[in-house]
Amino acid sequence: MESTLTREPADSPVVLELCVAQQAELAYRQRHVVDNTPKHLDPRISFVVAWSSGQAVGCAGLQPLEPGVGEVKRMYVRPEARGQGLSRVLLAEIEALARACGMRALRLETGRLFHEAIGLYTATGYEPVPRFGAYAECEESVCFEKTLSLAISPCP
Repeated sequence: MESTLTREPADSPVVLELCVAQQAELAYRQRHVVDNTPKHLDPRISFVVAWSSGQAVGCAGLQPLEPGVGEVKRMYVRPEARGQGLSRVLLAEIEALARACGMRALRLETGRLFHEAIGLYTATGYEPVPRFGAYAECEESVCFEKTLSLAISPCP
């Protein structure tokens, strides 16, 4: 599958559409009946969207957490586009963006039952860390961190 990437703001309709799909899948897989539909995404999140044949098929966001540290947010690839390496491409692009912004580390959270995601993160150099921030008390969460080498150029 040939894909292209674009950068999108958190309020982009395509980002919101992908985040709604992501949250619906999370609710289904975790058997939650609550409404996880994102009503508002932090405007500081910079998104990368993957496109194939004119359709948005995946996204990942970068949110600043503290000086030098960012968080990978809303990583998602539609089921029909999985198995083709898009998650790795999206994650690599978020890491490049983080480096360009002077971030020295990235953190992320995923669910304990999301073995595919855990496999991706550990295979790409993320190490388990204690749960942080809003995830600190969430028993279903597992958190990871990766130290980044810095780029020379300023944040775009």
